[in-house]
Amino acid sequence: MIKIIAVLCSLSSPTNCHEQIVTISDFADVSMQSCLMGAPQLAEWMNQHPAERLAAWRCVVGKQDRRGA
Repeated sequence: MIKIIAVLCSLSSPTNCHEQIVTISDFADVSMQSCLMGAPQLAEWMNQHPAERLAAWRCVVGKQDRRGA
């Protein structure tokens, strides 16, 4: 399973950033190549989070521990 870890920054405080696992049912079938290229679902997901800016993302295979941002 491929997971997308997004680095999100607050629009009101651009230095306030955190990591979040992107969870969308459509990501169940995302390939590593599609993930690295910025899966179209990522833009769709960001539309649901208008107060934040996508600063970066990374793709991980398997389980991802939730450690500091």
